[in-house]
This record gives sequence, C-alpha cells and structure tokens, in this order.
Amino acid sequence: MSATRFILFDLDNTLYPRSCGLFDHVDRLINRYLEEVVKIPSDKVDLKRRTYLQDHGTTLNGLMLNHDVDPHDYLNFVHNVPLGDYLKPDNKLQSMLAELPEDKYIFSNASNEHCQKVLDFLGLQDNFAAVYDINYFNFRPKPEIEIYRELLDDIDRRPEDGVMIDDMAVNLQPAAKLGMATILFEPLPHISLPTDGRTLNSLMKLPQILDEIKTEV
Repeated sequence: MSATRFILFDLDNTLYPRSCGLFDHVDRLINRYLEEVVKIPSDKVDLKRRTYLQDHGTTLNGLMLNHDVDPHDYLNFVHNVPLGDYLKPDNKLQSMLAELPEDKYIFSNASNEHCQKVLDFLGLQDNFAAVYDINYFNFRPKPEIEIYRELLDDIDRRPEDGVMIDDMAVNLQPAAKLGMATILFEPLPHISLPTDGRTLNSLMKLPQILDEIKTEV
C-alpha cells in the first residue's frame, strides 16, 4: 500500500463506544417512528427494519421507497437524543487525532446536524476536514458504492491512499473493493469481517494499526 493520506471515519458506534448506549436510544426512536408515524404494527417493526436494512441499506431508505416518508422528518425524530446523557469530551481521543498527519473525514449515514452535535459533545469539531452525511448524498446510504466514488472525487484522493473505519463490515466492503484499507471497529460476534480482516476495539490504538498498514507491501 502507498502512504496513507486520508482516513474516513464512521460516526455512530465508532467515534464513541457502542457500550455508552447512545445508539440504543436512537434504535428505540427508530422503532417508535415506525410504530407511531408510519403505523407499522409493533410486532412487525423488527422484521420491517431487518428487511429494509438488507434490501435498501438503511431503514430510512426503505421507508422512503415504500412509505413515502419525509427523510428530514425521520432524521429529526430519531436523532432527538439527549447527547449529554451519553457523551462527554474525549480529550485523549482529540489529542490522538490531532497528531495524525492524515486528512480526516466523517462518512456517516446520519444527518449532518447529528454528526456536528456528536462532534461537539466529544470535543472533536476541529479534528475533521469535512462531514459527508446522508443529506450530502441525497439520502443514498452506505454501502452504495457510487457514493464512495463521489466522496473520493470530492476530496480528490485515490482510494489506495486511504483508510476507512466503520463498525459495520458491510459498509467497509465497497471501500475495500475500491482499494482502500479497512478497519472494523468493535466487531460484533457472528458478523462477517471485511476483506482484509483488520479489527480495532479502541480508537486509541489507531496509530499502531495505521503504522502496520503503512508497512504492508
């Protein structure tokens, strides 16, 4: 691999640990939205979400295609989370990211507003050159490979010069296909690994794994 010049970071369950419970709150709000707004019976919500995730990449995409849901209304509803109950400034992470020479970007299926609020609570606003959210791609989600190409075009970088970090292996597969190195963050049991099989359980160990990537032939 050539020298690493940029890193794409997922946001939820990646810049903060899954164990903090923030995304569990989002998950409950998604269920509420399907029940209260879309009027899907509660006993069918889980199946609908699994189906939409598998067939359309995100629950939102499935709702837009099958129920004509307003994406802005959905995102405002499911991201209405008291972030202060779950997040606090992470000075160690901020310092580590600041020392990395690579350009850093957020690449998330969440809204820009949610991304900016999370970065604000974590104290990481100044660590990222840009945020590429679901709105930027007109609500087309990861893992649709075309949006990866569009992001690379926008930052004017070659995929082989980059690394992507995400907590979902399926979102890393297009990046690996394009030639990026990939890192699966806090992998869940029984979930298939990305092509190159790198995993990471603490972002504080990121410099070490980046050094390993740079030495690979």
